[in-house]
Amino acid sequence: MIRGFSRIVPNLVVGVWLTTGLLVVQPVSAEEKAPASASPESESESNAVTAPLVKGGLPADDPTAAVWTSAPQAKFPMSPQVHWPNRILDATVKDLSVRALHDGTNVAILLEYADPTEDADDAAAIEFMVGDKKAHFAHGQPMLQVEGGPVNIWFWRNKDAKGVDMNAMGFGTLKTQEHQDVQAKGVYSNGTWKVVFTRPLETGHLEEDTQIPMGGFINIAFAVWDGKKDVSGAVKEKGSQKAVSSWWNFRAEAPPNYSGYYYAAIAVGLAFGFQFFLIRNLKKGPRA
Repeated sequence: MIRGFSRIVPNLVVGVWLTTGLLVVQPVSAEEKAPASASPESESESNAVTAPLVKGGLPADDPTAAVWTSAPQAKFPMSPQVHWPNRILDATVKDLSVRALHDGTNVAILLEYADPTEDADDAAAIEFMVGDKKAHFAHGQPMLQVEGGPVNIWFWRNKDAKGVDMNAMGFGTLKTQEHQDVQAKGVYSNGTWKVVFTRPLETGHLEEDTQIPMGGFINIAFAVWDGKKDVSGAVKEKGSQKAVSSWWNFRAEAPPNYSGYYYAAIAVGLAFGFQFFLIRNLKKGPRA
């Protein structure tokens, strides 16, 4: 019996070690499936915006809220719009930083960029593809091998002090939606604009609004207008005269998956139960 018991103990130790390893490895594997996010204060350019899932309310009306520092910062280059007249050869905004958060129901996206002056016509926008049809970032305009498709645009302008939900399917087709799901607020301080856009992850308007699935990737692009007036009184950047980005990636993080812990706990219980059964039988000794 002692010899048999000495064989069981190592097996028990190995079983516990393996099942404990499942508890550790499971969450790590889930994290490895997601692309690495930029650190909150990273200065390097990014290729994706990640929106962590947070508990409690979102800072929908406060672009300066401290909770924004908990969101990874992504940084994207901006270029003058050259695809559609009237073109612009130089734009004020050269890059912008983006952070995002969501609470499982709504998403909030913060744009931050430098602008030497605060002006009534300063404006910013976020653009998404609608549905599965690939679209060009220039309002969904058909170009070369890129088929035209609908895009959903969230627009904010300083003098309007609100968000506007819009659609386009090519140059000259921009229109405001009948239903309005987007909210926006901007705050200007020390030569920097901070503009937050907020909208439900899903709206039910599948033909007009982009739907944001938790855990999935969608395309996102940005535009910024410097509303400063020149010596003639004309606004420097308006309409198609703006700074734009190409398509990048956006991902709203999925809720944590604890199923691995449950399975590991069951495995631990089965391992202990099996070992207990064997030990009890060995202590009883061989039957006569």
